[in-house]
Amino acid sequence: MARAQKKVGAYVLFYVPAGEPDTWARTDLWKSAADIPGVRVHEDREGAYSKMFGAYTSGQTFLYDPAGRLLFNGGITASRGHSGDNAGRDGIISLLTGEALAHTVTPAFGCSLRGE
Repeated sequence: MARAQKKVGAYVLFYVPAGEPDTWARTDLWKSAADIPGVRVHEDREGAYSKMFGAYTSGQTFLYDPAGRLLFNGGITASRGHSGDNAGRDGIISLLTGEALAHTVTPAFGCSLRGE
């Protein structure tokens, strides 16, 4: 988000299992995400949003253009817990700056959202 320079808004969704209050997801990670400028955090009750967007892995990222067309789908880290340069992050920055895009799909690293 720091490199996007207000060119994109982001939603970070936190899974909340059935029977748990919304506050179940309000962890330190929630606060960290909420503190990032341009990021809005929301509960994903029973994975409803994940299913709607077709997300299978935590950390999976989707980028849509203003017309609702999917431009990017994948991970924005090179491995679980990694931060720094990687193909997914570079791809999104390329899309936002109008540069040639090398990758529109990258692997996403994280926990399964489908219990598979």
